[in-house]
Amino acid sequence: MPFQTLLTLLAVFALWNLVVFCLYAYDKLAARGGGWRVREDTLILLAVAGGGIGAFSCQRWMRHKTRKGLFPLLLPVMAGLHGFLATGFAAVQLVRPLISA
Repeated sequence: MPFQTLLTLLAVFALWNLVVFCLYAYDKLAARGGGWRVREDTLILLAVAGGGIGAFSCQRWMRHKTRKGLFPLLLPVMAGLHGFLATGFAAVQLVRPLISA
């Protein structure tokens, strides 16, 4: 895989996590102000679908969903898993050309 493709994939992953972070932050602000909320199953799906780092970051920064339902266990696990997978994928893609040379 070309290096530019790897960088593009990592940028998409980072952007997705930023979107998830923003949705969690929006939900927290809506909770404070009594506005329209994001469904909990949607928040969980976003975290599981690659947004674990963004969800966990928002949970820690804004103290959102720290005691409710699956969130205290699920978000740190998803953040760790997604971070491990992204780092492992990037490492394999960077080392593979060195091995085959």
